[in-house]
Amino acid sequence: MSTRENHIGICKNVPHLLSSFVDTFVDHSFSGIFPPHHHPTPLNETPPQTRFEKPDRLVAIGDLHGDLDKSKEAFRIAGLIDSSDRWTGGTTVAVQVGDVLDRGGDELKILFFLERLKREAEREGGEVVTMNGNHEIMNVEGDFRFVTKEGLEEFRVWSDWYCLGNKMKSLCRGLVKEKDIYEGIPMSFPRAKAECFDGIRARIAALRPEGPIAKRFLSKNQTVAVVGDSVFVHGGLLAEHIEYGLERINEEVSSWINGSRGGGRYAPGYCRGGNSVVWLRKFSDERPHRCDCAALEHALSTIPGVKRMIMGHTIQEAGINGVCDDKAIRIDVGMSKGCSDGLPEVLEIRKDSGVRIVTSNPLYKEKMDTHLAPGSKTGLGFVVPVEHVPKQVEVKA
Repeated sequence: MSTRENHIGICKNVPHLLSSFVDTFVDHSFSGIFPPHHHPTPLNETPPQTRFEKPDRLVAIGDLHGDLDKSKEAFRIAGLIDSSDRWTGGTTVAVQVGDVLDRGGDELKILFFLERLKREAEREGGEVVTMNGNHEIMNVEGDFRFVTKEGLEEFRVWSDWYCLGNKMKSLCRGLVKEKDIYEGIPMSFPRAKAECFDGIRARIAALRPEGPIAKRFLSKNQTVAVVGDSVFVHGGLLAEHIEYGLERINEEVSSWINGSRGGGRYAPGYCRGGNSVVWLRKFSDERPHRCDCAALEHALSTIPGVKRMIMGHTIQEAGINGVCDDKAIRIDVGMSKGCSDGLPEVLEIRKDSGVRIVTSNPLYKEKMDTHLAPGSKTGLGFVVPVEHVPKQVEVKA
């Protein structure tokens, strides 16, 4: 091989190396995290995995809603991260049931945080499964009713960095020119304040189908996941959803978010409306007699080997609890400051010791089990009627 041919062989990869460097520079400048190297999304994106083997230890984490500090606290009390926010969960499988978006100002930072944990867990033989909630679906559809001023600003700042990265790439011959992320987005919005226009435009650009944030993070989320003998969903599952096909739901939602389904702005029908998989509340009422145990039993009976349904979506003021003989476990404790500022709690399921709740609530301090985490309370279901549950006291885990 001649010297000239050798130089061509070496230099032909320079544009892609530069692109990777710019992506890393932009991500770190915005989030403070050095992201894993990620290749461009292939044309035929593999749909999210739906079924997972039963792990020795399974942890379920509820709605996070833009509160990074509370999110980290939840992972920390479960023994999944250390004081430096690095994965310490070993082979644990952790499932976060959606609703990272809205009600807070750290939405993107949580997405970057979870992406990093996924890579770290994978190296240790563990897994972090992230799911779509109704607020992820709403934001991809452009429904920003629950967005905060801080949330708009976070997306505006991200957009500035992202567009700077694209300008840097445009200086390099050999790279395909990046698409303008603002194409087709209006400059102003009649019902919004002028100071919000830039943030709204950035959020639409990032989260609409095929948007860079939607594609990178949300399209890889599960909408339904079966882990061992538990089925996870944000709102709830009815028999009709299961008959439609769990794998089919995950594939279609992922394709819609990627922009490859051709479904336009709106999500598939089973993600919209009160009986949809991300909006259902039939099993979430804190008053057990209001829960439709018959519909739950019917749904579970159609998924072989599954004993329970685990869901978020509806805040449980009494903390994590179960109804219908613990076949429905509700894990949204409203921990975000944008919700009810509840104390973080997570659900733990072990092969050898069953189901329990790990909590930072000082009311359960005397029942601490320090080999795992700062606190635990055993058993599911309401210990006392909801109206008699004492208010939680804010403490650090």
